[in-house]
Amino acid sequence: MKRLTVSLPDRNYEIQIQRGLLAQAGRLCRQALPQAGRLFVITDSVAGLLFQERLRASLAGAGFQVALRVVPAGEQSKCAAQLAQLWEEMMAFGLTRTDGVVALGGGVVGDLAGFAAATILRGVDFVQIPTTLLAQVDSSVGGKVAVNLERGKNLAGAFWQPRLVLIDPDALDSLPDPVFADGMAEVIKYGCIADEALLRFLEQHASRPQITQEIESVLYTCCDIKRKVVEQDERDTGARMLLNFGHTLGHAYELAGRYQLWTHGQAVAAGMVREAELGVELGITPPNLAARIGELTQAFGLPRDIPCTGRDYAAAIGLDKKGAGEAITLILPDRPGHAIRYPMGKQALLELL
Repeated sequence: MKRLTVSLPDRNYEIQIQRGLLAQAGRLCRQALPQAGRLFVITDSVAGLLFQERLRASLAGAGFQVALRVVPAGEQSKCAAQLAQLWEEMMAFGLTRTDGVVALGGGVVGDLAGFAAATILRGVDFVQIPTTLLAQVDSSVGGKVAVNLERGKNLAGAFWQPRLVLIDPDALDSLPDPVFADGMAEVIKYGCIADEALLRFLEQHASRPQITQEIESVLYTCCDIKRKVVEQDERDTGARMLLNFGHTLGHAYELAGRYQLWTHGQAVAAGMVREAELGVELGITPPNLAARIGELTQAFGLPRDIPCTGRDYAAAIGLDKKGAGEAITLILPDRPGHAIRYPMGKQALLELL
């Protein structure tokens, strides 16, 4: 088993990575939540079909009373209405402050379940069991939990760290290629902003079969990068902003597709390419690096560009959580494996776009 510890001022928690870990979830949750009697498991209609019975049996075997709630797969489930239903069902189940919530699925499930855990009874413990590549390398670690509003993504949320993150690489075998590619967008991001060796590795292993052969190492490297950044800046006011490379414009592309045409990973991939191109125009990003990023996203079946109107750019930039007043912080790679925060006016960015 590969282990990482996220050390924060008010709590530490482990990220555990091992094939077959799902079958051990009951024992590991009991160690992390020794006082809990009940666990409220939230999954979606895709992950649930594949993994819910295995997880339920493992949790019941460790002495937990288990309630299972399956939400529809997709971004539409990450909404206030779904959150309110979960609150009511948690109370009907008899959840108390010593009990916990378990997220079984991808980023949508993790965000929704984490926000439900952060807010029910003013906060109960939760465990992340991510089953997609995107969730395993990124969204399950760091405590950002949220739901979407009509105006945009993740606009209502909290910072609520999990008690434990259990990553079973075997879960990735079930992913369709486009869903696996979604996660690779975040893997590429880590190479661009923090690890030149990872960036070179991806260029030398630019296919799913090659990545799968080294998947435990890839997962560990990405989680370790995020762990270090979160420990420096838990609440996203400084260094953690670097993790948003590709996301400022990526959110505009998601909005352009009304959150149905383009997945999060596809939007982030196109966002990284376009932001790197902006970096070239601003004299910060080397032209050959921008080209490398574009070639790498394309190698993994991700788009290099997505059509977007000025209106959608303006809407996304206006709501960007890295903005302050009329200013915004753009994340730009200045050399392979390194990026900087580049403050600029929102209007200046729109004009550049």
